[in-house]
Amino acid sequence: MNTKERFLGVFNYQPVDRVPDLEFGYWEETLQRWQGEGLPESIQDNWTAERYFGFDFYKVGGVNLGIIPSFEKKIIEDKGEHQIIRDTNGTICEVKKEGASIPRYIKFPVETKEDWETFKKRLNPDEPQRYPDNWEELKQEWKNRDYPLGINCGSLYGWLRNWMGVENISLALALQPDWVEEMMEYLTNFVLKVIDRALEEVDFDCAFWWEDMCFNKGPLISPAMFRDFMVPRYKRITSRLREKGIELNILDCDGNIEKLVPLWLEAGINVMFPVETAHTNSEKLKDVYGKDLRLLGGVNKRALIAGPEEIDREMERVKRLLPRGGYIPHVDHRVPPDVSLENYRYYIKRKREILSSE
Repeated sequence: MNTKERFLGVFNYQPVDRVPDLEFGYWEETLQRWQGEGLPESIQDNWTAERYFGFDFYKVGGVNLGIIPSFEKKIIEDKGEHQIIRDTNGTICEVKKEGASIPRYIKFPVETKEDWETFKKRLNPDEPQRYPDNWEELKQEWKNRDYPLGINCGSLYGWLRNWMGVENISLALALQPDWVEEMMEYLTNFVLKVIDRALEEVDFDCAFWWEDMCFNKGPLISPAMFRDFMVPRYKRITSRLREKGIELNILDCDGNIEKLVPLWLEAGINVMFPVETAHTNSEKLKDVYGKDLRLLGGVNKRALIAGPEEIDREMERVKRLLPRGGYIPHVDHRVPPDVSLENYRYYIKRKREILSSE
């Protein structure tokens, strides 16, 4: 079997010769650390790293749902170890010059209805750059692929949170719900229009969504608002996908997702990713939702930091989940720089022993 056949087999609860050996990627600082521990200096990014370690892979089709044009990144003020910048989303924030960190947000590009009217001009579905110049070549490549291919279906809440900030969108949900609904309706129509050509011309295996709308205790929006604002709009997109044979909808959301899982399932989104173990219990989700739910990820990154004993313990949990089907394990986010190359190699070895025995 090839990776595409295994991927679809696992998520459709069909027999496979083995579960795909996938991973999610690495912080830039992680690869830099590992180069000091024996990783070749030529390994500079997620793609080259995953080819180096020999993982299976999937791809997401080349439709561009981003803002076009993006904002020009600009340094507004130099503060020694920090800078105040405008990023490519148009957000003004303070960041460290060196290393990854959470920015201190100062101002967002969408804070008023007037801002939105200006901003959404960058979300023109008819913008030619939505499709790459080599689209016809990609279509030919994808016809003969042996790996899973997904189409990007974007976001409703997550994009707005990025463009507005958590506080601003929370206030808008409470005080200006009609405006939030208007923005989500625009985004729904935008996604449907952009992906329509791709759906007609390419045979995709799945769809990918991004929301990041939960923190460690639960969602940043009430389930009642989620049901009213988002479920009907998700359904419009997943129904269109289903018309083209796409049944697997993979949702990327960090944090504790448990209160939103039943609503995503109702909306046709049925694969949760990356299932952060510190906040979400994978076994509990499978107990509650059974074969309706699929999981991608769910391996506790903290076990890789701790070392072999904790990795072994985590792999025992993975062994309990795998026979239930609908589960492809990998680290529950990008691998952080706290993880040594030695520990990561041990994790790969142990995971592959388990995958080959299933």
